[in-house]
Amino acid sequence: MKRGLAIWFRSGAPWIWLNAGAVAVCLAMVIGLLLLLGVRGLGHFWPKPVLQASYAAMDPPLTVVGEIANTETVDAAQLRFFAAGLPLAGATIERQLLKLGNRDITGNDFAWVLPEFFIEVNYPEQLVTLERREWGNFYGYLTGILQDGASAAPRGTEADAAGALWSELHRRLDRARQLRQEIEQIERTIIADINFGMERLRLQERRLQLAGGDSPENSRQIDRQREMLDTQYAEIRLRLLELNRQIQRDSAIFRIADGSTAEIPVADIVRAYRPNAMNWFEAMGVYLARLLEFLTEDPRESNTEGGLLPAIYGTAMMVLLMSVIVTPLGVLAAVYLSEYAPRGWLTRIIRISVNNLAGVPSIVYGMFGLGFFIYLAGGEIDRLFFAESLPAPTFGTPGLLWASLTLALLTLPVVIVATEEGLANIPATLREGSLALGATKFETLWQVILPLARPSMLTGLILAVARAAGEVAPLMLVGVVKLAPSLPLDTEFPYLHLEQQFMHLGYYVFDLAMQSPNVEAAMPQAFATAFLLVAVVTGLNLSAVILRGRLRERYRAMDTGSWS
Repeated sequence: MKRGLAIWFRSGAPWIWLNAGAVAVCLAMVIGLLLLLGVRGLGHFWPKPVLQASYAAMDPPLTVVGEIANTETVDAAQLRFFAAGLPLAGATIERQLLKLGNRDITGNDFAWVLPEFFIEVNYPEQLVTLERREWGNFYGYLTGILQDGASAAPRGTEADAAGALWSELHRRLDRARQLRQEIEQIERTIIADINFGMERLRLQERRLQLAGGDSPENSRQIDRQREMLDTQYAEIRLRLLELNRQIQRDSAIFRIADGSTAEIPVADIVRAYRPNAMNWFEAMGVYLARLLEFLTEDPRESNTEGGLLPAIYGTAMMVLLMSVIVTPLGVLAAVYLSEYAPRGWLTRIIRISVNNLAGVPSIVYGMFGLGFFIYLAGGEIDRLFFAESLPAPTFGTPGLLWASLTLALLTLPVVIVATEEGLANIPATLREGSLALGATKFETLWQVILPLARPSMLTGLILAVARAAGEVAPLMLVGVVKLAPSLPLDTEFPYLHLEQQFMHLGYYVFDLAMQSPNVEAAMPQAFATAFLLVAVVTGLNLSAVILRGRLRERYRAMDTGSWS
């Protein structure tokens, strides 16, 4: 038996099973992580039922309304301070995190409660959930609609009036949504163009002063253009004032849990629905609408609500620029090391250095980018080409270009190693045959070698993109911000603004998890964003594995010597 066991070990079978087990464990961990993030993140967008109950743990009992956000079992001894004098049975007790909403009225958005002290629990169908632009969710009963301070509620029987009131609220919500879209369109296009024109004139005037060309004729021409922009702004400002007056016209009256009433401007409402009265299809409609908002809208409420379009946009732009920069540099370096560099100690040192660079902490690259790209290169660019803007920096400040260059340096070793590995796997007989047929070394490289190494180049690029998409530490120093006022790509010349700061999915998760003023409200958004980021990175890595597999299949004949 011992002899058979020794033969089994020498055959290498245990290591094969060990590798297979390790791969299975890693795969299970990745799938488990995605499931955890998906359930905690994407489940947040499903409209949850809202309960109403009397909470007997308070004296007198307090009427509470809210969504159950979380449930956990804790040691009863931990609650002795909060539940002094209450009969807590058992060593452990279940408590629930209740999302109370109405933060602008009660001052509390979340509260831990003990469900065993709930009495008269019900789920009223007329209870309304409002998603607002500020102050989070609101829960209450719709009792009236005001237009310019006067009642605008439809008349009829009590049952008919309730349905008509609900329909009227949605009609006015649609009107307010259209007005807001028009306001945002004016602000993002016309007013943005006016501001850009004003800034251009200011820089032009400053440039003429520095060059000594600020003649009276030039000054008058600039003044005329400035007056035209002022006139245009005055006209559009009147239109904006009228639109803002119209959007503030309507408001809704709600009765809340304590019996008091609250007036909510319709313009502040993003979405209104009755979660306890919805069927599955209606709930799915709300879910898809909230999910679409998450992917296509700007964030609000300190990034705890709304969408993450700027973060998706910024991440995509940065990765695209990084790919454009790192691909030619990595391929050229790999071609030189593999095809042209002399075989000696210097080349070996360069290869060792490239491999070591892959293990340098990313924050070191961030410090290098801050010192070299921003302070040195950016400062010189400002001094030579943007002197009229000084002392306000243009390129001498963190921005999209410097973040892309920093990540290009970070991922350059990955592209070099992958490309050089592909070049080394191409048999020498192909090079010799091409040269024997009269092709030059460059023609052989361009027509024979590089096409065969293309899968390795793509693999290196995808691995670089996967790593760059998940990096956060260096970006905090070279261009990423909590909230970017505008996207780096717009309709203003030069259209792609490389000097602008931007948002990033990884930093968005960090900000939600570590710096949010409302942690409980931010966690579902953080899980959803992390799910999106991990899904993107996992997809890119799977693509790299598939490409690497295809490369092996394509050159399997080479390994068996059939190329000869």
